[in-house]
This record gives sequence, structure tokens and C-alpha cells, in this order.
Amino acid sequence: MNSGKKLLFILAALAAAGMLFAIASGSARIGWSDLFHASSLDRELIFHLRMPRAVNAFTTGALLALSGALMQVLLRNPLADPYVLGISGGSSVAALCAMLLGFASVGVSIGAFCGAMASMFLVFSLSGVDREVRLLLTGVVVASGWGALIAMLLSLSPESSLHGMLYWLMGSLDNDASPYPGLVTLSIGLACILPFARDLNVLARGEHLAASLGVSVKSMRVSIYVVCALLASVAVMTAGSIGFVGLIVPHGVRRLGGHDHRILLPGAALLGGALLLFADTLSRTLIAPQQLPAGVIMALFGVPFFLYLLFREP
Repeated sequence: MNSGKKLLFILAALAAAGMLFAIASGSARIGWSDLFHASSLDRELIFHLRMPRAVNAFTTGALLALSGALMQVLLRNPLADPYVLGISGGSSVAALCAMLLGFASVGVSIGAFCGAMASMFLVFSLSGVDREVRLLLTGVVVASGWGALIAMLLSLSPESSLHGMLYWLMGSLDNDASPYPGLVTLSIGLACILPFARDLNVLARGEHLAASLGVSVKSMRVSIYVVCALLASVAVMTAGSIGFVGLIVPHGVRRLGGHDHRILLPGAALLGGALLLFADTLSRTLIAPQQLPAGVIMALFGVPFFLYLLFREP
């Protein structure tokens, strides 16, 4: 087994351990042996409450990490993540508007998805496809504009809705969302992008080199951006705004030796999913029966970890 396959095997084992940990942990403790010999009440708890939430946590983390890895290739910037181009901001504004209008969770999810896709097309139309610096700067400006709109919506919202809106903005998996959209989107995203992993390896070294080796740079950039927006929008639709996963996970996989995108992309999905699994499990067990937003746990972990990566000697 070569080093790349060994790394993927370890990350898959970590994700499986995170899934078991999430299912076994909670206000009602379920022993490891009881996972396979559970009573009818425990089976109800496992298969209708904890397992769907654990699957959502894994797919959300995987979507954000995969989108971050692709975004860093797209912009050739190690600080890029799914939120740098305003995708999260547009999604949040649309979701908050749906909440203020009284829509149920399905309507909020649809609003989050439409807002993310609208933000993507807005940034693209303003910056152009083949201007890397302008794309980044336009995304930052648009994200700032969305931030101002979010602040305005929060200041104008009634007190009865404010708590739920703030909780959603901090990133939470406590919303009974169906796990199927995340699973389907993750599968489609990996299936679409993995065949082009070799081209991504070349593109990461520079557009001129990639073009000289026959890579269609412009169409590749458009494809990456559309896939990134789709992955990030479904993640936000499922769990709200959760930061740092798309930023630190690709760095972590590269530190472990996954520079080849054939290893980096699935490795980032596995590590991102496992990381958010552990964060979400901690968020609902640290001060049980009360729950913390998973985004808060990720921020508490992500800030020092990113600073460590930033200042550590390569």
C-alpha cells in the first residue's frame, strides 16, 4: 500500500470512528456493545435522531472541505475557502429573509441554496471568468455587502425570531434536515471533479503551464467555481454558516502528504467530515442537555489550529 492510499485508509478509519462516537454519545448514553444489540427505544434514538444528524455533520464537513480545496486551486491562494467569494453571505441573507417571512425549514433551506447560487452568478458577472485577482477582490466586496445586509436584517427582526436567526448564523445541525441532499451532492461533486485531478495538479502550478500542456484553463475555472458554489450552498443549506473547515482541512491533508489532488480531494472530504462530526458531537454533549452551535466549536478549534499552520516552519 503506497503512502497516498495509506493516508486515505487512515482518514476513512477516523471518519468511521467519528460516526460511531456521534451515534454513541448524547444525553442518553449508549454503550459501544449496545450499538449492535440495541433495544427498540435505542434503535429509535439511533436511526431516527443521531444517525441522520451524524450523516449531516459528515457530509457538511466533507462538502465544505472539498469546496475549500477546489477554491484554493481556483484562486491559487492558500487562504481561500468557500466563503471568500460571498457564497455564504448570499446564502445567509436569503435564508434570513425566508425566516422573517415565516417559511418552515424547507423554505429556509431552499432560500439558502438560491441565495448562494445567486451570489455566485453575481460575482462571476461582475469580475469575469479569467481574472483571478478581480474575482477574489469582487468576492470580498460582495461578501462585505452581504454582511451589511445581514446586520440590517438582524437589527430589524422581531425579538421572537432573533434567537433562531442568530443560532442558524453560528452554524447548527439541530434542524432535522434530510441527509440525502448532502450525500447526493457530495457523491456528484467527487464524481465530477476526481477525473480531472491530474489537470488540477497542473493548474495548481500556474495557468500558463497548464495551458501549454493542453488544459482548457477557462472552462476548468468555470467548472471549479460552479462545483464549489454547489458544494458550499448545500452545506450552508444543511447547517448554516460554519467556518474554518474549508480553510484548515486542505492544509491539514497537505501536511500529511496529500499534495496530489487524487489524494487531496477525497482526503479533504474524509477529514472535513470527521472533523465536523467530532465538533458537532462535542457541541451537544459538553453542556448537555443544552446544545452549542457546531460553528462555535469549529471556531474555537479552527483559530489556534490555523495560527499553528500559519507560523509553523514548512
